[in-house]
Amino acid sequence: MNIRKRIPLIDQHDKNGFWGGKFGGSFIPETLKKPIEDLEILFSKLRKDKKFIKERDRYFKNWVGAPTRFIKLNNLSNHLGGAQIWAKVVSDANGGAHKIYNATVHCLMAKKSGKKYIVGDTGAGYAGKMLSMAAKKFGLKCKIFMGAKDIKRQKPNCDAMRKNGAEIVPVYSGSQTLVDAVSECMRYWVSNCNTTAMCVGSTVGPNIFVKICGWSTAQISRELKIQIKNKFKKIPNKIKLINCVGGGSSAYGFWSEFIDFPKNQVELVGVEAGGPKNSKLHAAPLSRGAKLGVLHGAMAYCCQDSQGQIKETESISAGLDYPGVSPMHCFLKDTKRARYTFATDEEALRAYKLVTKLEKINPSLEPSHAFAEAIKIAPKLSKDTIVIINSCGDAKKDRDILKKKLRKIK
Repeated sequence: MNIRKRIPLIDQHDKNGFWGGKFGGSFIPETLKKPIEDLEILFSKLRKDKKFIKERDRYFKNWVGAPTRFIKLNNLSNHLGGAQIWAKVVSDANGGAHKIYNATVHCLMAKKSGKKYIVGDTGAGYAGKMLSMAAKKFGLKCKIFMGAKDIKRQKPNCDAMRKNGAEIVPVYSGSQTLVDAVSECMRYWVSNCNTTAMCVGSTVGPNIFVKICGWSTAQISRELKIQIKNKFKKIPNKIKLINCVGGGSSAYGFWSEFIDFPKNQVELVGVEAGGPKNSKLHAAPLSRGAKLGVLHGAMAYCCQDSQGQIKETESISAGLDYPGVSPMHCFLKDTKRARYTFATDEEALRAYKLVTKLEKINPSLEPSHAFAEAIKIAPKLSKDTIVIINSCGDAKKDRDILKKKLRKIK
């Protein structure tokens, strides 16, 4: 594959912002050209600024809680047989999910640019919750756009956003989920970009937002690389890094430091939302077939209908319920550096049930999709294979869904 060594994947795009010549770019209205250029200049400067990086790392350590734990799941490993199963418990981070890294960086950048307001989108509510936390921490006024359907199914995170002083703007258009929230957030920013910063909650959107989010969440793999070396004295010969994939921010953050490793040594496995078992609707553009299209300012594989319109998705997991995916993941799929598959709602629920029965961790429905894949493959693997799952969110937000759905799962 054509991935250059020692250059982060977030920077391996051409001059027009495309990975592999076709994924990504910045399909934006004329009114956003200047704000996007200003953001690109600011990020380019700050990411090389030692003082800014030191400030970021201080907040990551003292406020976010880095590094998060890296633990062996002994009971699950013994139950399944085969590979050794480990977890990077990113849900230990302040607020309960990986979204805190991106929110922290965006708020720090907003302060540097003199903005007093920040807006963001959310599906599972974690991006919104973390942005509201970071906005409160750094003295910014915060507005969160969220689909009306997601507001109903993610009440705990909505309560947290309001407690942090954020305004939640319900979105009633379309499927009333994440895709519509992102659209409305971008429309709002077009009209208010002179006073307001925007935080895109994942590695999606125009090129600059993909880069900022990827740069922020790469903290996960920086920690993990050190932790693996401390545990095993070196990077083992057989590792599988399994991560759920919606927009793709936690997966990129989990994989970033390992992309240059040979894939026969470190395999990257992304697990999308396959939706309900008997439904034709899903949120798995990389693994269940999708066409190339433009969504939210970037070219990527998207779930589309026969007319080329963005198709409605369905998933028990609000954080994975998105019809597109990061252009970087499209590139990793096309170059065969990463393997993508899916888990159904039912498989994710069964995985959650087994993991919480055997281990003292409480993964949300998003990483439960990744655990479902690990449960499938671990018994078939040798005992010297190390399977690591990114448990990127906790299940507090899913308590009502789990209470209702687990009754039907055997």
